[in-house]
Amino acid sequence: MADLLLDVQKIQKRFGGLIAVRDVDLQIERGMIASLIGPNGAGKTTFFNCVTGFYVPEEGDIVFNGRSIRGLRTDQIAQRGIARTYQNIRLFKDMTVIENVLVGMHIHIRTSPLGAVLRTPQMRREEAVAIDRALELLDFAGLQGKGDLLAGNLAYGFQRRLEIARALALEPLLLLLDEPTAGMNPQETDEMMGFIRRLRDERDLTIFLIEHDMKLVMSISDQVTVMDYGRKISEGTPAHVQRDPVVIEAYLGSSVMQKGAKDGTA
Repeated sequence: MADLLLDVQKIQKRFGGLIAVRDVDLQIERGMIASLIGPNGAGKTTFFNCVTGFYVPEEGDIVFNGRSIRGLRTDQIAQRGIARTYQNIRLFKDMTVIENVLVGMHIHIRTSPLGAVLRTPQMRREEAVAIDRALELLDFAGLQGKGDLLAGNLAYGFQRRLEIARALALEPLLLLLDEPTAGMNPQETDEMMGFIRRLRDERDLTIFLIEHDMKLVMSISDQVTVMDYGRKISEGTPAHVQRDPVVIEAYLGSSVMQKGAKDGTA
C-alpha cells in the first residue's frame, strides 16, 4: 500500500452560493513532488487554504500523516508538519533576513514568556540553537552572508528563497509552495527548479506546489492534478496530463480543440 502523507477526501468549500472546491480527492505519497494546476479561478489556492487551515471545508476530510486535520487552527496544522509559502511574498520586510527565519521557529521554542523576559539559561540555550539553525537554513537557501540585511532590500528571487527558508524553520514534512516562480525571469526559474529538487532530495521533504509555468511543472513533478471550476478534471503523470483532451480544452478552449482535430494536431 502506498505511503500516503496527505489524503484529501472529497472536500467541498463554499462561499455563499459559489462552490469554490467541489468534491475534490487528492492523495500525495511521501517523498513526492506533486503539482496542482488549472486556469485562473479554478480553486487551487482555495484548496491550499483548506489544507493549511485558513478555510474549513463544509464536507469531506483532510488526513495528514495518518490523522485528520480538518478543523484544526493554522498553528496546530503547522505543528503537525505542514508549512507553506504564498503567491504574494509575505516577509517582514523591515526585519533582517535572519530575524525572518527565526520567526518561523517560534513553535519549537519551549521557554515561557517569563523566561524570555528574564533571559534564563534555558532561553539563552534555545536562542543559540535557533540562530545556528537559522544560519544553516540561510546557507542552504543560497542566502549565506545576507543575514543582517533587511529582508525588503533583497532582490526578488532571494526574497522567494527567504520565504522558503522561513517555512523550513517550522521543520515540516510537507511544504506547500504557491507559485514559487511567479515574477521570475527564465534563469531564476531554472534555479528555483533545482532548489525545489534539493528540498525533496536533501531535506527529505514532500513538495506540493501550485504553478503556472508548465515547463517547470512537467519537468519536476511526479504527479500533476488539474482543477477547473472547482473540480478535479485530471490527474496522473506529467505525460498523461499533457495528452488529456479534457486538460487541453480547459486551457485552450473547445474551438482550439476542434481546429486541432481538423488539422490532425489535437
